Amino acid sequence: MMELRVLQYFLAVAREESFTGAANALHLSQPTLSRQLKDLEMELGKQLFIRGSKKIELTDEGRILKKRAEEIVSLVNKTENEIAVSDDHIAGDVFIGAGETVGVHYLTKAAKRVRNDYPDIHFHIISGDRSDVVERLDNGLVDFGLVFGSIDDTKYESINIPNSDVWGVLMRKDSPLAEKEMIEPKDLYDKPLIVSRQADKTGIVKRLLHRSADKLNIIATYNLIFNGTLMVQDGLGYALCLESVHQPDRNRELIFKPLSTAVSEELHIVWKKDNVFSKASQRFLYEISKSAKSSRISYECL
Repeated sequence: MMELRVLQYFLAVAREESFTGAANALHLSQPTLSRQLKDLEMELGKQLFIRGSKKIELTDEGRILKKRAEEIVSLVNKTENEIAVSDDHIAGDVFIGAGETVGVHYLTKAAKRVRNDYPDIHFHIISGDRSDVVERLDNGLVDFGLVFGSIDDTKYESINIPNSDVWGVLMRKDSPLAEKEMIEPKDLYDKPLIVSRQADKTGIVKRLLHRSADKLNIIATYNLIFNGTLMVQDGLGYALCLESVHQPDRNRELIFKPLSTAVSEELHIVWKKDNVFSKASQRFLYEISKSAKSSRISYECL
């Protein structure tokens, strides 16, 4: 059975790309470190390192273990910090997974109100698309997720939050469609499209364009829209995205046009049903629950 200590040794070698460097960082002898990791390889039945003359590289199996080991160590550290907080003092860390949306303002405003009363609570927002957020939520690496679309209510609790984001098309200002006030689905049937990597799985493409992804000319996908924006900027194609991601001052070459089929997308704050919250996370949940019941976010000031 893998020990946490050995996983930390493994991560040190992966980080330093050297047994000598890792041994020095860990204050271990190199033979001790080498033996521990050789035992790990034997336990798993897989080679984890390619031992070169100048540096150590990870095998495919080693890269898989690195990703999981980082998650395990992060989760252990998070748990230790939550348990260490005293009963009479509310402090700690709240971890939130979120995509690129103006809805993040709802979370950050709630976080500000919490910190006014509890200045020793710290917030960490980890960016990613829906797939990233859900994976981190399921693995216990974030306490809350901010996601669009339907929610599996057998696994998650959720709070709907006000949202005015609509789907549309990000394009260059010199593109043929830039003069249109609104984009019709048929306008895009012969255009090179750039979509989020989970768009096909969640049915967004078919709902917006009335065609399945395999009937369209999808030439690229993005994880975070920043990269999609660069693709559009360089003339690669038209990106399907939410309106709030377009920042005119930053992207002067680009323009956003709404889709005629678009409506405001449902936005939820979600958390696992079986989650045991720290006092800091409980306080944040109380704040966002209270806000959702009493008021709607004002987008005019954003």
